[in-house]
Amino acid sequence: MRSRPAGGRRSGDRAARRRIVVIVVFGSLNLDLSVAVEHLPAPGETVRGPGYGVHPGGKGANQALAARRAGAAVALVARCGRDAFAGLALAELRGAGVGLSALAEDAAPTGCALIAVDRRGENQIVVASGANEALRAGDLPEALLGPDRLLLLQMEVPPAESRRAAERMREAGGRVLLNLAPAAPLPAETLPLLDWLVVNEGEARTLAGHLGCRDEPAALAARCGCSLLVTLGADGALAVAGGRRWRVGALAVEARDTTAAGDAFVGVFAAALDAGRPLPEALRRASVAGGLACTRPGAQPSLPTAAEIEAALPRLAPAEPMEG
Repeated sequence: MRSRPAGGRRSGDRAARRRIVVIVVFGSLNLDLSVAVEHLPAPGETVRGPGYGVHPGGKGANQALAARRAGAAVALVARCGRDAFAGLALAELRGAGVGLSALAEDAAPTGCALIAVDRRGENQIVVASGANEALRAGDLPEALLGPDRLLLLQMEVPPAESRRAAERMREAGGRVLLNLAPAAPLPAETLPLLDWLVVNEGEARTLAGHLGCRDEPAALAARCGCSLLVTLGADGALAVAGGRRWRVGALAVEARDTTAAGDAFVGVFAAALDAGRPLPEALRRASVAGGLACTRPGAQPSLPTAAEIEAALPRLAPAEPMEG
């Protein structure tokens, strides 16, 4: 594996300014079946809703589409089944121009997520992995590896295969961003492969417990050895990179469905890196996108366009450095 330069990873701001040509997403592809309910069910409880929505989803596909709508060139490496769900799951990606040449069909069915959304926009999600479990690092073509690439990973495909994909990208001189969602133990051998790690508060606590360190962002970033982003829901987000800390607020919105808020944040942050934007600006754009994604139902239908993000930017104050 290619060794890192002396002094460790690149600082977050310099890394953000290094231009990327293609964002490569190695991740999940699902079809989402969502039901609006008055309240989320307790164990053993049946809750009725008036109807249901059918939307394309999957954290990998969502983040690929979010980055593409924000203006980046994006390729998705994923697997789907040979079933009717596959066409529905791919519709938004194809319409937006996400590169699908590395998409593979599998004997297993296309992944499916079952989502209940209450009147406050909170959700419960059950995912049937299907073909996502068959994704392999070997599905990542050599043509998508290189120093002008950013590999975007999540936790809805086998973690060992994501780690091997990260190894291949690092060996080719590219960068790696991992969104630790859904929360799961992160093998220690994966950490040296990462340039960026994105977690929410719950995922930060899970990771800190697994690594045996405090879940305070600076301590967690030091233990992980990479730049860290922590999303804070209605409190915005913060970043620890290059020895500096930044914080940004959240866009004030009336939440209808929070399902894709995290994916919008991650995809738009990656697109901002692609555009060479400095870290505080990338953080602000990502927070705006996450807020906008809460205002519409469904995962991919809620992901904002570049024009929508630009229009909403004045509604959110710039990210500010944190003292201490």
